[in-house]
Amino acid sequence: MKWEELLCDKRRRSSAKKKGKEGLKDLRSEFEKDYHRIIGSASFRRLQDKAQVFPLDRSDFVRTRLTHSLEVASFAKSLGQNIGESLTIRQRDDICSILECAGLIHDIGNPPFGHFGETAIREWFTEHLSELELDGVPLTKLLSPQMQEDLYHFEGNAQAFRLVTKLHYLIDEYGMNLTYGLLNTIVKYPVSSLAIDEHSGDIKTKKLGYYLADEEIFKDITSSTGAFDNRHPLTFILEAADDIAYRTADLEDAYVKGFLSYGFILEQMEALEEGAREQDFRPGSVLKDLYTRCAGQKLGNPEEYGIKNWIIRLQGYLINIATENFTQHYDEIMAGTYKEDLFAGSFAGKIMTELGRIAYDEVFTSQAIYGMEATEAVIIDFLMERFVTAAVKYDTGVHMNAIEKRMITFISSNYKRAYHHHGQGKSSEEKLYLRLLLVTDYVCGMTDSFAKKLYQDLNGITIDTI
Repeated sequence: MKWEELLCDKRRRSSAKKKGKEGLKDLRSEFEKDYHRIIGSASFRRLQDKAQVFPLDRSDFVRTRLTHSLEVASFAKSLGQNIGESLTIRQRDDICSILECAGLIHDIGNPPFGHFGETAIREWFTEHLSELELDGVPLTKLLSPQMQEDLYHFEGNAQAFRLVTKLHYLIDEYGMNLTYGLLNTIVKYPVSSLAIDEHSGDIKTKKLGYYLADEEIFKDITSSTGAFDNRHPLTFILEAADDIAYRTADLEDAYVKGFLSYGFILEQMEALEEGAREQDFRPGSVLKDLYTRCAGQKLGNPEEYGIKNWIIRLQGYLINIATENFTQHYDEIMAGTYKEDLFAGSFAGKIMTELGRIAYDEVFTSQAIYGMEATEAVIIDFLMERFVTAAVKYDTGVHMNAIEKRMITFISSNYKRAYHHHGQGKSSEEKLYLRLLLVTDYVCGMTDSFAKKLYQDLNGITIDTI
């Protein structure tokens, strides 16, 4: 792979370069234009009401998908500046712009209620798709194997790719019409649902990267960038930025919410130091030093000061390690043969694993979170059942009852317009598949609050009981 191709500024719909009122050209690069398209979009704004870890939380401190995405964009841009030092100034600037934009949209396709929303949608299709029929014929006999696997392996990353290429249907069918270099960067797993292999040892086959409905666009983009079925090199940087952001932020949010104490975190980090080398970052010692400094200078709450400033130090260390590993494995990454993330084999990787373990054991599997997720599952299951039942019959001539007709009216006209456009000339099988995606498109476009309110309204619940 070559940077000259990887930093492809082509768009599906080309736009003529226009001069301003005073005859001045727009001096922004194509990737800088992407940034303004993203932050001005309704899809990006909705991230402010989508959960990172704590759905429907009333605190003004814990992260939402919006604040998380801003943090990822910041880390990704910093990493881009580091890895671009050996390239031309223009290439470095383009890399930074692409990574900043990729950070903003990497979660833009995620459904309400955090990652549990993804799980709930996958499980709904796994449990109910075989029960559904159209005019007496089971859907599993109408849909191809890949269509079914797309639904069983529903994935927020693939949905993000779909949203920005097709569903942001305000002007035309090209979505946000972003540059190919950016679109390729957000595809973390460049494989179809039939090629998923969690045990291959290659990170790119871990999950679904694109739906069958979007395969043609995927191939057009990746052939233009020269990445083809390989991960775009900048995807490794985006993933590292995402990992740094959520692993450290989840810990901080959990501390603020009272799930974790300073003493517990210190104990876990000190135990981790037993495997550190002299040159490695020492998480326990750094945390204790920061606590002691605050206590000695009476700067406030030494535990809170220690945790928050320790996280900043840790983030800086992780950025440095990701930079070093990208440089160390540069030839493999550019050849498409590197199979791991940018923390693999390092002490930083052990820290990241430990942060993930702590979050899982102490937060994600806690009774409080399980209680939230049980409520969220009821909401998602109800919405999926009502909308899928209606969408299966929609646009077929098969009789729809009064409720099914009304459910279709709830779906955004933008999404329905996109369905009709992309369904032109398609077979009945393909259109059925697109109608099922129409439901996931609509549900994924919902914010946490909207999903909750729609559930309440459809069930005649007029007070805030959820």
